Amino acid sequence: MNNKNIRDHIVEWLKSKLEESRTRGFVVGVSGGIDSAVTSALASLTKKPVIVLNMPINQEAEQYTRSNEHIDWLTTQYNNVSSQVIDLSTVYSAASSALACCHVSNLALANTASRLRMMSLYAIANTHDYLVVGTGNKVEDYGIGFFTKYGDGGVDISPIADLLKSEVYTLAKFLGVPQSIQEAVPTDGLWGDNRSDEDQIGATYEELEWALKYYDKVDDDKDQLTFRQQEVLDIYKKRHIGSRHKLILPPVCLIPEGFK
Repeated sequence: MNNKNIRDHIVEWLKSKLEESRTRGFVVGVSGGIDSAVTSALASLTKKPVIVLNMPINQEAEQYTRSNEHIDWLTTQYNNVSSQVIDLSTVYSAASSALACCHVSNLALANTASRLRMMSLYAIANTHDYLVVGTGNKVEDYGIGFFTKYGDGGVDISPIADLLKSEVYTLAKFLGVPQSIQEAVPTDGLWGDNRSDEDQIGATYEELEWALKYYDKVDDDKDQLTFRQQEVLDIYKKRHIGSRHKLILPPVCLIPEGFK
């Protein structure tokens, strides 16, 4: 993996998207995780204006601290970066209370938290005429759809969506992302606790990368798979197929000619 070429390519791609859209800069939500850290660092390297947002919602202390540590690192390294903390905890509590009459699920509430963050990102982006930059990697965005529709999936551009999670880690090291973030256990931070992505998915990112590569190729050696490999493949397949609706535009009912 040629980190320098990948870094330079993404940075130039980001700049080209600003020119195409005739916008002025980027907004990135930072969570204290590896994906948002790499994405915001790459956006910062464009030398265009970048606003990074820390948007806690009843956040675990270490997640909040890592987000601020990364923001401090960015604003020290790059004079084109500014930051803001938008605490959405009270907004989320109000939304949860309003939805209590409908007995919505915990998953629905977690997705609501993600959508509140998306709303905030776009409020800032609209105000400044900036683009909202997505932070999803290939395993999450393409592989298993591990994102919230119209939440963290609601973005203008996705600069690292063709990078596997392992490649994001490699690039993070090359970019000098704070060590605490490189070593942190991946979590979406939507549940008000420290549950990891692996806890939710039932497989590690290393296993999911294997499943993505295996699933996308024609292969006749399924009888040679171990029990765990078959288990991971089943997890991947179920999530991959079940999340396809997240990757396409909403279907439009076309009215036949003569009906109007």
